[in-house]
Amino acid sequence: MTESDKLVMGVETEAMLKSTTARESWRIFGIMSEFVEATERLAAIKPAVTLFGSARVRPDSPYYMLTEQTARLLSDSGFSVISGGGPGIMEAANKGAFFGKSPSVGLNIQLPHEQANNPYQDISQTFRHFFARKYMFVRFASAYVVMPGGFGTLDELMEALTLIQTGKARKIPLILVCSEFWQGMIDWFKDRLIAEGMVDPEDINLIQVIDEPEKVVEAIFKHYEARPFGPLPNEHEMMLNL
Repeated sequence: MTESDKLVMGVETEAMLKSTTARESWRIFGIMSEFVEATERLAAIKPAVTLFGSARVRPDSPYYMLTEQTARLLSDSGFSVISGGGPGIMEAANKGAFFGKSPSVGLNIQLPHEQANNPYQDISQTFRHFFARKYMFVRFASAYVVMPGGFGTLDELMEALTLIQTGKARKIPLILVCSEFWQGMIDWFKDRLIAEGMVDPEDINLIQVIDEPEKVVEAIFKHYEARPFGPLPNEHEMMLNL
């Protein structure tokens, strides 16, 4: 390769890098627009409960039916229900709320393999970025109700748990439904994380495991007996830095 060829290649590489940087800079505005649009659309849905789980669960599954029943009770009790807007347990959550008294909210995500949004959404918001969507799950929730699920469900669960544990988000009920499904994880938390000092013993108390839909609703109301559903002034300030 001649010096002239090297010079041309260097100029082309520099131009390509500048173009890539410019595209990434402009993409930031797209991310900002997702936050702004979703925040404005969801501001009026309080109080709300985020309810999520596996997209792979079929409508004839006991998990699906339990989720639908739980969402319906939450909706009839005055809670908007926020879910992922897709199939499986997300659909069951939206469906139960859709036929209840309070809004059914779907926070949909664009994926490489097209995933159809379920039809049971009073408010539907689509995201391109997972982190913006996950922020909205936490930001507007007065409680987290987690049904059985896979990696995505665990990711969202651990995100909420970490934010609450570290004081970056206010303490809200974080309820796991279906004790048989979750028991192995809870035992591992105790036998490994707590026993080996990875987390404090009281951190396990951030999680409740409840099987009955009525008791899920009861636990949420009990948490808010002496305080409003929305953030207190100091919590609101804290969540601005979420």
